[in-house]
Amino acid sequence: MKDLRVKDLRVRPAAEADLAALVRLRDDAARWMLARGITGQWRPGELDEDHFGRVMTHGEVWLAETGGDIAGAWELWWQDEAAWGPQPPVAGYVHRLMVDRSVAAPGTGRLLLGAVERRVAAAGRVCVRLDCLAGNEPLNAYYRQAGYRVVGRKEGKPQPGGAPKSFTLLEKDLRQPREG
Repeated sequence: MKDLRVKDLRVRPAAEADLAALVRLRDDAARWMLARGITGQWRPGELDEDHFGRVMTHGEVWLAETGGDIAGAWELWWQDEAAWGPQPPVAGYVHRLMVDRSVAAPGTGRLLLGAVERRVAAAGRVCVRLDCLAGNEPLNAYYRQAGYRVVGRKEGKPQPGGAPKSFTLLEKDLRQPREG
């Protein structure tokens, strides 16, 4: 996998040396949500370096950098049976899309989604799927505004280190012409 350029961001696959930075980014994003009253989504300390290392062995973890600082990251899985059940290999599944608001410019999350979509298309898949906590309406709306459509709901999805939760299932067909 090669590095990508997205506006002023350098997007590259994460490496073992990035594990501590990924945990910090995830914990900072969880604290940001909690400070804004978004509870039930993420908690600091939920995921550790082992989590991101495991994802790297069967999926992909990507980092976005600007000016030498990590501006964001995401996980890309090639299957997600816990949320979507057995599926034909037509999708990439994005998880833990994270932005460091102290580094990243407004709109960086959308740029990262675009990078995810390009990576999934380059792998020959035709859609990007994600699941979003059902009760987090602002985040559900964010993904709908980014062109994702609600295609279902998953009740009681197991969570790492926590109780099962309910999720909205969203999908974006990459075969549709892009707007703008």
